[in-house]
Amino acid sequence: MSESDRRAYLAALTPGADIDHRGTRFTEPLLHTLLQALLDPVTGQPSIGIAAFDEATFTGTARFDKVTLGQAKFRLATFTGHAGFGGVKFAGIAGFGEATFSSTAFFGGATFGGDAWFGGAAFGGHAWFGDATFKGNSGFGAATFRGTAGFGRAMFTGEAGFTRTLFTGHAGFGEATFTGPAEFGEARFAGDAGFARTTFTGHAWFGGATVAGTATFAGAIFTTVPVFGPLVCGETVDVSGTLFEAPVTMEVAARRLSCARTRWESTATLRLRYATVDLTDAVLSSPIAVTAVPAPFSTAAVTASDESVLRAHDPGVRVASLRGVDAAYLVLTGTDLSICLFVGAFHLDQLRLEGRCTFARAPSGIHWRHKIWPYRWTHRRTLAEEHHWRALVADNPAPPRGWQIGPNHPDPGLAPGLDDVAAAYRQLRKAFEDGKNEPGAADFYYGEMEMRRHNRAGNPAGERGLLWAYWLISGYGLRASRALACLGVAMAVTVLTLALWGLPTNAPTSRSVGTLTGTTIALTTDSPAPALTTSIRHRLTAQRVESASRVVVNSVVFRSAGQNLTTTGSFIEMASRILEPVLLALAVLAVRSRVKR
Repeated sequence: MSESDRRAYLAALTPGADIDHRGTRFTEPLLHTLLQALLDPVTGQPSIGIAAFDEATFTGTARFDKVTLGQAKFRLATFTGHAGFGGVKFAGIAGFGEATFSSTAFFGGATFGGDAWFGGAAFGGHAWFGDATFKGNSGFGAATFRGTAGFGRAMFTGEAGFTRTLFTGHAGFGEATFTGPAEFGEARFAGDAGFARTTFTGHAWFGGATVAGTATFAGAIFTTVPVFGPLVCGETVDVSGTLFEAPVTMEVAARRLSCARTRWESTATLRLRYATVDLTDAVLSSPIAVTAVPAPFSTAAVTASDESVLRAHDPGVRVASLRGVDAAYLVLTGTDLSICLFVGAFHLDQLRLEGRCTFARAPSGIHWRHKIWPYRWTHRRTLAEEHHWRALVADNPAPPRGWQIGPNHPDPGLAPGLDDVAAAYRQLRKAFEDGKNEPGAADFYYGEMEMRRHNRAGNPAGERGLLWAYWLISGYGLRASRALACLGVAMAVTVLTLALWGLPTNAPTSRSVGTLTGTTIALTTDSPAPALTTSIRHRLTAQRVESASRVVVNSVVFRSAGQNLTTTGSFIEMASRILEPVLLALAVLAVRSRVKR
């Protein structure tokens, strides 16, 4: 435009007017002249309606804040209509600090050659920065996004500052790349935060951030040491498929933490609250610790994190799945494993359990089999897979206080096999034994034997018969009360049978017959076998029962009472000296396995 035409155009502009400068090349003085024409005399600030700057070029500094126009100074600009900066090229500094965008702000595909400042800016509508390139530092600190904030596939080569930024709508950073520091400290996400497939090659800091919805980091890549928390999330933090190449400490308070197929190439510490953790198919190349933190996290200012979005939930940490995980590098501290799926994990015998890690419990109380026979389950630690299998085969799959159904109930094809559950019990038993926790190992040995006893397809009938007998008389050598009860019954039966058929009615009298030949006497002694002569009703006397009791007690400790016995009584005593010491030993073994630690 000629100088006269330009003056006429600018003179016709009023505050709040719509402007269309698509493809225009702006120098710094020309931009100042345009803003001077749009200056509102009441507020002392430029006011722009619909602003179309798409594909424009700003050759110098483009300041929509902190600008001095003659004697007038203003700090921010106001865009009351759509602000279009799509594909704009900013050669120098782009300043929008504390600017107000009442409607949509579109910066998609823009290139910021210098620093870009949006600190304190207010975006009342949607803000789009997708595919934008920030070659210098970019500052969005304390900015407010009322609508959707889209930074998908944006490239940040300098420092990206989002400290104390407020996102009230969805915040999307999917496939964005941060090659410099990315600061999200104390940022507030009132909706969802999406960082799927985002790449962080510089320092990433999320200390003190809060997400009311779901935070998704699926497929993200962290190549340097990130500061991941304290992060408070009202729903799910999803780091599925994320690659952590450097050591990381994650301090997360969230309802769920999804780490499916996550790769840790270095050490990691997951300090969690409220979360249910899914580690399905996670790849652990270095030691990983999952720790339940009892108290709220503290920020750098030594103030407790605001966990108000989670107050209604249990602050404990639950592990939902270890399927496909090599547990040799895994340490669990103070976690709840009652719903955890172990079948499919590797090296469970090397899993380290620290602190108070709880497992599912067998159902308590009295139950009824086929609504006829009462029974009571033994109180012990169990795996979730055993609950799922027993619920599948039970008459009532999920009675109150009963076996809990699995996620794929009632499909038997997706339920774990008894061989797999027995193997998981066996490996975890070794983990408890290596940790010198004999009571815990005893429970898992019991679970392993239970799976073998019920496994009709994998074990022959003879082996299952022995297991049934072992279970019945002593609970696999782990139930002292059962072994002592069987010992008492065996002793009572032995006393009764000895009193009836084992003790003779009268002590046999030996008779000697001799021959005198010269000075030599030859004697022959005949000792008749003890015999019963009285009727059965006369054999149950207190004296005979007392004698039989002495024989039985001595048999238990491998001693002979020296009592005359009938032939039947001798066989009864032999059987007693074999069976009853075994029952006593099983009772002692069961007590030892419960008290040794």
